[in-house]
Order: sequence, then C-alpha cells, then structure tokens
Amino acid sequence: MKIIRNIGDLKKEIKKLSNLGFVPTMGGLHNGHISLIKESKKKCKKTLVSIYVNPKQFNKYKDFRTYPRNLNKDLKILKKLKVSLLFLPKTKDIFKKEYKRNILPKSQKKLCAKFRKGHFEGVLDIMDKFIKLINPKYIFMGEKDFQQLFLINKFIIKKYNSKIYQCKTIRDKNFVALSTRNYLLDKTNLIKAGFIAKNLHKFKQKLKKIKKINKYILNKKRELINKFAIKIEYLEVLNEADLKVYRYKNKFKLFIAYHIGKVRLIDNF
Repeated sequence: MKIIRNIGDLKKEIKKLSNLGFVPTMGGLHNGHISLIKESKKKCKKTLVSIYVNPKQFNKYKDFRTYPRNLNKDLKILKKLKVSLLFLPKTKDIFKKEYKRNILPKSQKKLCAKFRKGHFEGVLDIMDKFIKLINPKYIFMGEKDFQQLFLINKFIIKKYNSKIYQCKTIRDKNFVALSTRNYLLDKTNLIKAGFIAKNLHKFKQKLKKIKKINKYILNKKRELINKFAIKIEYLEVLNEADLKVYRYKNKFKLFIAYHIGKVRLIDNF
C-alpha cells in the first residue's frame, strides 16, 4: 500500500489510472468500511481510500475534536486488505484556496440538514473537491448515510463522470448500524441501540400496511423516548426516490436521529 500525503504526489500516482475505485472515509475504520473496500477491489483495478476528518462538516467544534481517530489501527486494516493507495490530506492543502461553497436549497433542509447547520454543505464541498481531484470511476458509499448519498448524487455527481456505487448498511450482532461514532458508546448503550434498531425495523414492516401514518409515527416516537430514555431529533418517513413527503404505497424509508447518552446516532430502514 502506498501512502500519499500531498496533492502533487496523488496526481502523479493516479494520472494513468482509468479504473479507479474510491472509498472516502474519516477513519475509525470498521466492518462497514471494510465491506466498501472489498466491493471496490472486486469492481475496480485499483482502490484509493482517503482518511480525512473534514472540519467543514462539523457544526460543533467539540464534535470534531472528539471524533474517534485511530490511524495506527486503520493502517493495519488497510494493509491487511491490500489496498492500493491511501490518501491522507491535510486541511491546509485541501482548502488552501478560496472556494465557492455548495449551498443547500431550503427544499433540502430536512432530516440531518435541519438539525446540523452547515453539515451537508461541508460534505458536498469535500466530495466536490475529492471527485474533481481523483476522478474515480466509482465511489463506494454505504446506505446508512442515505441522505448524504442522495444529496451527493443530486448536487455533485452530475458534474462528473464518476458514479456512486451504493452499498447496503452493515450491522453488528445486535443489529446496530456500524458507525465510527459507535466507538463512543459504552456497552449498555450499544445494546440499547440494538433494541431500538430492531424495534424500528419491525415498525417499518407495520407501516407498509397503514395509509395514514402520522399518528403511528408520533406514538412510536413517544414509546422510544419513554422506553429507552433517548432524545429524538427526528423520526420521519419519506419517499426513497426523492426524499419528499411519503405517499401511500410508494417505496419509502424510515429515518431516525437520536441522542443516546452523549452520542448522536442516525439510522434508516
């Protein structure tokens, strides 16, 4: 595995690569990331993984500062997977020039975009820069961050020849969607998060048979708060295709963001 730390070296290394898979990460690698890398290695001749904790997508500095980092562990995982290239950029190189930020329209200020001011603008900015710089054939991303996938497809990918390869959410033995933030959970809250995920998975199956769902969503929200002592930011059902208000019999997703202890988790079913 070749480790690249600056943009000049990256450009030289990928200059003649036509079938390059790209897996963007913020480190703290887990089995979800590993599944993305394995998909890239199957589909592409070479795989480039980036590890970069992007300060532009954190709406609270404390969250950025406490985000789990373990580069030594990440390097061991990537070497074992025989990843071709690892890009470890620095903020001063990525954002060294003035740039025009991607602005999210009001119509998209929903779910996490409503509660995390500037978060997705930061995500779109870094993905815009990475895709322009790397020009991968495929970008491998997981469905756990479904709103992120949707927005990158809607506002960034159309500018480039790259395509997103969408991968299923990977869950642990307790049914918790894998996330780097899970490292911040103690054992009790991790088990509790599993019960919440199973509860919502069953609830989605029930919703498929119900025409007017608003009352059921409100009752479920109250149930989860009382049963698991969590703070819920949102629990919503939206059309899967366009993230608009759910219409009966359309394919839909159930989205949740909640705080368990001091950790914020998101999931969708």
